[in-house]
Amino acid sequence: MRLRFVIPAILFVLLGAGFVYALVAIQSGRKDPGTVPSALLGKPAPEFALPAPEGFAQGLSTADLKGKVTVLNVFASWCPPCRVEHPLLLELAKEEGFQVVGLNWKDKDDKLAAWLKEDGNPFARIGADRSGRVGIDWGVYGAPETYILDRDARIVHRHVGPLTKEILRDEIRPLLAKLRK
Repeated sequence: MRLRFVIPAILFVLLGAGFVYALVAIQSGRKDPGTVPSALLGKPAPEFALPAPEGFAQGLSTADLKGKVTVLNVFASWCPPCRVEHPLLLELAKEEGFQVVGLNWKDKDDKLAAWLKEDGNPFARIGADRSGRVGIDWGVYGAPETYILDRDARIVHRHVGPLTKEILRDEIRPLLAKLRK
């Protein structure tokens, strides 16, 4: 009878200790809660070939990632954070020494075309991943996500969530400068 009260109390204390440990680790800088691990870092980009969305000239495949430093952005017209980061991608696409490509994830071609016609298209190529299958191969959790690939199409960096000016300044641009050398 006493175990019925003791076991929940012990579980509660253990769960509380786990939460305290996680909070202390985050506060001390040992863990970043926004970081999502990727098993693909340092590995070649997954093999894929996607058609262009209707109304766009060029699709996207693994072959298009080779030979150039690449910023691959996973995005969709229905994604509010994608719209927030969009002006930064337009700005980034004007720079030289790398290409910006898009993986349009689980989107409708007509909605995408209307959005990019209105707000501008930063992408040299866009692949339409209508089913989300290629996104699964990349380990996509949700849009937006941004991957940086070297000239050998190896994934060297992954950012989950919308890009910000600070992330571009502190992470993305320094990495692109290093890869362009």
